[in-house]
Amino acid sequence: MATPKLYMDSIQSCYLKEFNAEIVNIENNTIELNQTLFYPMGGGQDWDQGKIKFNDKEINVLEVRGRDKISHLVDQTHNLEIGQKIEAHIDWDRRYRHMKMHTAQHLVSAVAYELFDGVRTVGNQLRYDKSRIDFNPINFDDEMLSSLVNETNELIKKGAKLDIKIMTRDEINEIMPPERTNMNLIPPNVEELRVVIIGDNLDLCPCAGTHVQNISEIGGIEFLKKKSKGKGTQRFSYTLK
Repeated sequence: MATPKLYMDSIQSCYLKEFNAEIVNIENNTIELNQTLFYPMGGGQDWDQGKIKFNDKEINVLEVRGRDKISHLVDQTHNLEIGQKIEAHIDWDRRYRHMKMHTAQHLVSAVAYELFDGVRTVGNQLRYDKSRIDFNPINFDDEMLSSLVNETNELIKKGAKLDIKIMTRDEINEIMPPERTNMNLIPPNVEELRVVIIGDNLDLCPCAGTHVQNISEIGGIEFLKKKSKGKGTQRFSYTLK
């Protein structure tokens, strides 16, 4: 059975910092919970870290992985048992930084699509200190990079609210072209999708990641470097101001 993911319900649920759960499985130093707020590595976004408290003891959550069943790697077991109730706390600094990085990626991808003739986002990696987006087909020059960063930062200054909705493929395709939302990468048997929406459809993208409530929270992005990845693909690396 899939692990319920508490951060998925709404944009507000991405801001939850602690939760209670029960241990349902243990394998060495990896535990599964009956529900979790920890984001697992996926969608280009790094995992959450934090702490688990029980019986006046505390252990660190080092890594979180999985798509359906979510596994939490802890630094030591401390005689944990199946059925044990725990209290868990998210490393909020890490989570919030990832939220801003991920929302910035959606925004940069949307701006690039509009500025550069529908260029597609074909990959990304979102980390605490820096992130990257792979675009295709594109050949960035200095003026294009400057336009991309400036336009993104102007939108961040103006601000726009985010929302999370469950939508069907047809509903999404009525609003955004399938190539912009990379609908071809989603298995055709998946009919209903969790969608992250920025403003009045400034961007609309199927996504299971964590995000901020308003793009103004990002503060701004700073370009780091570009790198050719071959066959018309270029990597745009950035950090937060």
